[in-house]
Amino acid sequence: MKILAENNKVNFDYEILETFEAGIVLYGFEVKAIKTGHVSLKSSYVVVRNNEAYLINALIPPYQPLNTPENYDQQRSRKLLLKKAEIRSLIGKSKVKGLTLAPLRLYTKKSKIKLEFGIARGKRKIDKRDKIKKRDTEREIGRTFRVKL
Repeated sequence: MKILAENNKVNFDYEILETFEAGIVLYGFEVKAIKTGHVSLKSSYVVVRNNEAYLINALIPPYQPLNTPENYDQQRSRKLLLKKAEIRSLIGKSKVKGLTLAPLRLYTKKSKIKLEFGIARGKRKIDKRDKIKKRDTEREIGRTFRVKL
């Protein structure tokens, strides 16, 4: 399983409650671009509309800009392939106040491109500050032990 793109900001801003795996409907040149690492999941999210799930705002630039169609939109909404039961559970969980569907990573699995997304609850500002403070103290402790050895 090769990770092609990861959304690190999600782990800082949100608490992940449950994760799902979905396939994505893509064009051929989008697959090539993703496999070469030209993809960004920043500021993207998952939405459920009309009993179908979509990935919104994921940036996939063209693999070869001169050979792509003129009307290609890099941030178009892309359909996610999920089972009906998973979509039904997502509809119920996404309507709860304070929960959102956030993409975590894009990876290959048996030559297919998969998206892992999760049901996330936003962290409070104080939780983020505590995490930063804890990371800084661990870094300081590591520096002091490295110097003494």
